[in-house]
Amino acid sequence: MRTPTDAELHLHEAARSAIERAYAPYSGFPVAAAVRTAGGAVFLGVNVENASYGLTSCAERNAVFAAIAAGHRRLEAVAVHAESDSAAPCGACRQVLHQFGAGMTVVFPHGGALVAASLEELLPAAFAL
Repeated sequence: MRTPTDAELHLHEAARSAIERAYAPYSGFPVAAAVRTAGGAVFLGVNVENASYGLTSCAERNAVFAAIAAGHRRLEAVAVHAESDSAAPCGACRQVLHQFGAGMTVVFPHGGALVAASLEELLPAAFAL
């Protein structure tokens, strides 16, 4: 892990700007994410909880799905924001991110600091066809 670049900090700011739109009435843990496409477009997502926890959707996947719905297929980076010392993407989100950008950068809070890591570092030996 390393310190984020200015561009990565800017992407994190985009994620932070969406945190108020998260829907987390059960966990009280709102999360927001921003993905940047290969073309430079940025898409936001927030976590959306459901009373049936298994139907909850993470911020990272919602941001990816917004980018895909807009016609983008290659992602370069994702930034995650939560009002917490640590909030790395979950395993399911890491696998979805890998589908659209195996070499992407992931920016997230870890141990009270904002860090950047490669997705390959966070998801070694990812499932791929």
